Parts: sequence; C-alpha cells; structure tokens
Amino acid sequence: MAEIIRMPKLSDTMTEGVVAEWHKKIGDTVKSGDLLADIETDKATMEFESFQEGTLLYIGVDKGKTAPVDSILAIVGKPNEDVKELIASEAKKAPAVESKKEEPVTPPKEEPQPKVAASTSVPAQQPAQTQVKQTSYSAPSVSENGHSKVSPLAKKLAKERNINTTFIQGSGDGGRVIKRDIENFAGGTVQFTGVESYTEEPVSQMRKTIARRLAESKFSAPHFYLTIEMVMDEMMKARESINNVAPVKISFNDLIVKAVAMSLRSHPKVNASWRGDTIRYNKHIHIGIAVAVEEGLLVPVIRFADGKTLSQISTETKAYSQKAKEKKLQPADWEGNTFTISNLGMFGIEEFTAIINPPDACIMAVGGIKETAIVKDGKLVPGHVMKITLSCDHRAVDGATGAAFLQTFKHFIENPVLLLGMQSI
Repeated sequence: MAEIIRMPKLSDTMTEGVVAEWHKKIGDTVKSGDLLADIETDKATMEFESFQEGTLLYIGVDKGKTAPVDSILAIVGKPNEDVKELIASEAKKAPAVESKKEEPVTPPKEEPQPKVAASTSVPAQQPAQTQVKQTSYSAPSVSENGHSKVSPLAKKLAKERNINTTFIQGSGDGGRVIKRDIENFAGGTVQFTGVESYTEEPVSQMRKTIARRLAESKFSAPHFYLTIEMVMDEMMKARESINNVAPVKISFNDLIVKAVAMSLRSHPKVNASWRGDTIRYNKHIHIGIAVAVEEGLLVPVIRFADGKTLSQISTETKAYSQKAKEKKLQPADWEGNTFTISNLGMFGIEEFTAIINPPDACIMAVGGIKETAIVKDGKLVPGHVMKITLSCDHRAVDGATGAAFLQTFKHFIENPVLLLGMQSI
C-alpha cells in the first residue's frame, strides 16, 4: 500500500522547507536509509533519508519549491500503484496552503515598469531580478519672451558660473531650469538621461527565521544596555605569549569567550532566561558565538565553555565557523545556548548594541581594539582599549546584576594572569 513521506521538521524553528535537490526520480526504487532529497531549512541544508521502502510514485514538491512541514513531500508504494485517491484524500483533510504573495509594485502610468511579485514559493537560489527604469527629461520650456524658465536660485548659480541658461534643458516642472540643472551642466546642449534600477531577491528560510526571532526578541523583551571600556595592553601581551606555546592559534575572541564563561560562574543570575512564570538560572554554561554567513547569522554553541581550555575553544570555534559557511551545521550545533557573544571588532566597529538571542537573557556586543591615549598612574600614556556592550532582558536581569558581571569580566580581561591561572592553555 502506498505511503506518504511528509516534509520533515528538521529544526525546532522550522515551519516550512525548500527542496534544494532530489536524489530520486519517479519510478526509482527507494530503500530505507536511501538519500531521498536535500532539504533547506531555516538554518542549514540537510540530507533527508527515507524511512519507507518501495517505488517513488509521486513527488509533491518540485526542486526549488517551498512547502510547509507535514505536507506531502513524496509517495512511495508498489510499481504503477494509483495514488490519485490518496492525494485527493489528503487534500480534503488539509487544504493546500497557498503561498502568500506580496502585491506587485504598481509604477506610475507614464513610466511603466515590469511588475514583480515576491512569493514564499520562490526558490531560495533563484537569481536576483533587476528592474530598470529609464527616465528622460523633456526639452526646455520657453516663456513668451523667448527665454527659458529659470528658478531664482538657478539663475543666481548660473550668473556666478557664467552659464547661459538658454542652452540648458530644464528638469523641473514644465521644463523649468532648477539648481541641479546648473550643477550638472557641462557645456553645450545637455541631454539628461538617467537609469533607475534595483534588484529584488527572494527571502531564504534562514533570513525569514532570523527576522521573526529577532523581531520577537526586540519587541517582547525590554532591552537595556550597559557599556564598559577596558584596557587591553596586558591581554595583548598575554595573547602573544600564549601563541608562542599553544598548539593552535588563540584569538582575542577565544579569550573573551573564556573570560565570559568564568565571569558567569560568579554571576549565575546573568546566565538566565525569562520563561513567563519562571526565570531559569542555568548552572551549565553554553556560550553561543554569532557567525556571519552570506544569508544571515548563525549561532553555534560552545558547550561547558567554563571547563574547556583556550585551545579547545579555539578549535571548536573555527570548526563551527567553517561548518556554518558551508551550511553543514546540525540542530545539535546551534541549540542550548545560555549566553551569546557577537563580535564585530574584526570589522573595525568600535562599539554597537546587539539584539538578545532567545532564550538567553543577555548578549555581549564586542567592539574592536583601538589605540588611544589613556591615563595611567596620573599620566597620559599611549594604550589600547576595547568597548563592549551588554544587552540585558530587564525581566530577568537587573541593572546592578549586569553591572557586577561586567566588572568581573573587565577584571579578567585586564588581568589575564587570573584567567590563565584558572585553566590550562
């Protein structure tokens, strides 16, 4: 008897999936464990194996198309088995969900443009569409006395630049010469022709989920922000010494992860999440590391970070970053974070605020290290500083609690010997 294979729920946030590739075609034999298709979820493209056996009789979602979780992905059964009644029966139980379409943009009548409709059923890999509109300005209008119409400001600029406005084609109402026409005038008879263009790209499953989760976080969690500056000179010296003996190269981000993990040990109320009727204080410390990829942001998790060496943290971070860029992260790689770090310092960003990554109560935004003048022992001397901003969910973390955590974190960063003394490299 024919069996339905449904669109799987491959992550906790997945509501729909895109078939990136079919590995079987209608008429092929399917065995349990055979690779059936590649499914693009909101966070990664994952291989989907069949648990059923038989002949592939029907494909419910074409390559590149989107379908909701639990909809018909495919049907397998005996060769030449009729599945029309089965498909019709499923359609009666749950009517197909139509993809929502945005209203096409209606251009002005005098300047028609191609209509573009963005649909959730558009494959994520579809090339961007480019829309082009060419605008040509009409010939200059002339007043009854034979002179072109010129605005007062344009007339003043023309006089200053010794420009004869008679030969300028006006772009204002009725061909009136205005300021920009004078500024754009290059001499002779000017013909203004410009091209307006834009591109529209379909929104990937990952980007949809990022947008939804961050909007929920920003508008449901009352954020407040705490910024602190710390001197990095000792940390820079420590990192250089560490990399002389460490089996892998240790980055500043690795040191920050370790300092955060050790600080959370002393401030467990920051290692928390708001759960409506309760606040969960996590005894384990799982640090999420925000990783930028082409389609958005992924947050793989360094588990039990407080108990790991700097080399272990470095190795895991590099591996996760590579897997994220190749879209090979699995659900277990990005689930379970209790605190998140977002570092834009390597991009030259000195200071920024980040949106809390649910279910965490806090996220740390790390800026770059900057050389500047600092006061030391009452004297102005050259030094290096770094700013970090802690975003807190005020429902779970109070200002004093967040500030105390930052003081401990600052103490570790400015005195790295304490950090290294608590854990081997």
